[in-house]
Amino acid sequence: MLTQITSRVGKSVASKMQRRNAGGGFSPGMWAKKNKFVEEWNGRREITEKSFELNNKTVPTLIMTCLLFPAFVWKTTAHELHKTGGPSFQDTC
Repeated sequence: MLTQITSRVGKSVASKMQRRNAGGGFSPGMWAKKNKFVEEWNGRREITEKSFELNNKTVPTLIMTCLLFPAFVWKTTAHELHKTGGPSFQDTC
């Protein structure tokens, strides 16, 4: 008899509790709205390798970003480590 009472109480409490599903229960106004500029950028990003052209205008930029800028960052960091670091940083150059 005690188990029947507790099971009835448990069922009534469970039926009154709000149940939420993982993806359900959201109104249409809560969904993210697409931004046309972000979508266009994302589309261009996916086809970059198809639209890239190697010509006289892009070669200096390519050399600058792939060779000169990383070398400058490395040289600046190595100089800073030599200036402030201990003996373990003497082998960086």
